[in-house]
Formats: sequence, structure tokens, C-alpha cells
Amino acid sequence: MRTVLLVCAFLAGPVAAQDITYSDAATADCLAGAEEFTGQRVCIGLSANLCMEGPGGYSTVGMGGCLDRELSFWDGLLNENYRARMVQSKSADEDAALYQPELPSQAEALRDMQRAWITFRDAACDYERSQWGGGTGGGPATLACLMQMTAEQALRLGAAY
Repeated sequence: MRTVLLVCAFLAGPVAAQDITYSDAATADCLAGAEEFTGQRVCIGLSANLCMEGPGGYSTVGMGGCLDRELSFWDGLLNENYRARMVQSKSADEDAALYQPELPSQAEALRDMQRAWITFRDAACDYERSQWGGGTGGGPATLACLMQMTAEQALRLGAAY
């Protein structure tokens, strides 16, 4: 079922690309001006919402295209922040190995956490789709869920601890 949902979601992107106008600028500008996690969270969905207000964005396919484009933005940031956090964790593991070798590995814990989070996100968004009873709004609802959760995780991984 998950495979079918993902195929449908990804197919909506190319079709919608012909009819919508999308830019990451609103989200990127918002993030540049926000200082902390709470301030950054308000940036989630800005570009997709502007896209949906434009030509073609009001249709189910258009909504899916707009949401999918912003999801891609957040997915890129998530991967960038995960890589940076992994480098940081591996460095901390190397330091700990010298003075406290009994400590658990931060890098392994980060990897395990991210894998578990992906499973949780996918299950949560599958549940979101299930609430649409097979209706056409299920695709955009799934993409909105994926975008929201991916964005929040990207921001968490990018936050300074």
C-alpha cells in the first residue's frame, strides 16, 4: 500500500509542474530571518501555500505538486543537517574513545534515531491518508504530512544543542 501511495504522490509532481508556479524563496527567506526552532517552524509550508494560491495550485494535482516541491526543499535540508550532525557525532565519539570508552556511540545513536524516525513519519502519514477514505484529498494530505514532519526533523537536526 505504501508503494502505491508513494507512486501516486510522485506522479502528481510532474503533472503539476506543468501548471504551477513554485519557488522556495518564501521558505528560505523566512528561515534566514528566524532564530530558533519555534521561529523556524512558522516557515514550514510558506512556499507551498503561495504556490497553491497561484495558477493551477488550487486543484488537487496542483496542491500535490506544490507540497511535493516544498517537501523536496525540506528533504534536502534534512539530509544536509543529518550529515553535519553525523560528522559532529563521529568527532564526539573519537574524543570520548580517548577518555570515556564506555560511553555509547553518538553516531550509532543518531543513525538509529533517524531510521526509527523515518519509520514513524511514514506510518504517521499513512494514517493521515487513511482518514481520507480513498478520496482525492488523501494525496495532498499525505504530502502535507510528509512535508511538515520532514521540515520539523530537518530543523531539529540543524538546531544547536
